[in-house]
Amino acid sequence: MKIRGLLVAAVAFAVLAGILYWSDHRKPSAEAANPAEAAPSILKLDENSITKLELKKRDASDIVLAKDGADWKITEPKPLAADQSTVSSVLSTLASLNSERLVEEKGSDLQRYGLEHPSLEVDITEKDNKSQRLLLGDDTPTGSAAYVELADDPRVFTIASYHKTSLDKTLNDLRDKRLLTVSPDKVSRLEITGSNGDIEFGRNKDEWQILKPKPMRADSYVVSGLVSKLTDARMDLSASDSAAQEADSAFAKGTAVATVNVPDEASTQQLQVRKSKDLYYAKSSVVEGAYKINSDLGEAVNKKIDDFRNKKLFDFGYSEPSKLEIHSGSKTSSLMRGGQDWWDNGKKMDEDGVSSLISNLRDLSADKFVDSGFVTPEIDVTVTDNDGKTIEKVLISKSGSDYIAKRDNDPVLYQLASSSVNELKKSLDGIKPANPAQKPGK
Repeated sequence: MKIRGLLVAAVAFAVLAGILYWSDHRKPSAEAANPAEAAPSILKLDENSITKLELKKRDASDIVLAKDGADWKITEPKPLAADQSTVSSVLSTLASLNSERLVEEKGSDLQRYGLEHPSLEVDITEKDNKSQRLLLGDDTPTGSAAYVELADDPRVFTIASYHKTSLDKTLNDLRDKRLLTVSPDKVSRLEITGSNGDIEFGRNKDEWQILKPKPMRADSYVVSGLVSKLTDARMDLSASDSAAQEADSAFAKGTAVATVNVPDEASTQQLQVRKSKDLYYAKSSVVEGAYKINSDLGEAVNKKIDDFRNKKLFDFGYSEPSKLEIHSGSKTSSLMRGGQDWWDNGKKMDEDGVSSLISNLRDLSADKFVDSGFVTPEIDVTVTDNDGKTIEKVLISKSGSDYIAKRDNDPVLYQLASSSVNELKKSLDGIKPANPAQKPGK
């Protein structure tokens, strides 16, 4: 009996020892954690106090980002402009990095978590030269989290996999991929040199003007669209080495389309655009290499001067004029706005008729620009807008089956379709006094 008892005790001891050994040496998973202790935060930093980041990966060159004024720049492995929004996302993740759980108060075997040789190390430097080193190890068995620790802190945590993705960035992820790095709202001048001649634009607030080949009204919508296309152009850094070489070759052999100069506060950035077969390629003064660009950008820089000109006769747009003076043949109207009503020589005028006239004036637009054909005007229109600060005067004369118009103090001649002028005359004939209000019951 004593021997039997000793055998049972020995077996029980062996089973217990095996369980303790397995428990001590198995790799913990996020799902098997003891939920008794709340998951603590890992980092609590002031995002604005961070001045330097170093990302060190196992099989890649170290990436160093440094704050330069309000912006971030890549300084290693070579100087490059950084994508500010991507860097901001990394900073935001680091500044308030929370764990999913605390795995161990004191990591006894970091190799189990991939932390002995971490896949990523993020070194953080703040204004006061205080530094933190965050180490990222292996993913948990389920793949929904990753093991992390802070250097000089024995605790091992897990973080959500999306946090790891936010931090684990490549050099191409962090690079500014814009071909021109100037901000669109900072562009106040633009120069295009190409087969269509030299064109220069200047901006005053939100209004663009053509400066070369001579001062002319510009279509601000078209010029602003060109600026947007230029500043939105991106490099495709996902292309293979062979595709990059093909782009370089295609640019070198391509036909020159245009060279665009974009002066900013510090310097002038340049974009050369060429066409090879049906594709457009560009080379920027900001970055190395040639890149394929969208055809809409290639076509936008290849427009003729008339494509950028303002074809509208009036600039008052969708604002409501305060006064209209129109002479057409023997008919003359002098309309003034008082509050919401229109008046002509003390008579309140029909609102619909005046609205139709204003709409037709607003829509007057040139089919093309001409050099001659303007004779004695048939229609004389003066529009007062902006509380009397803006006065636009337009004269319209008949020329064959079409009409030729000119703005006051502007030598440009606008050819108008006869249909648009006929609509204007029709709306002018439709101007009439408002119907008197009927008495109740009538």
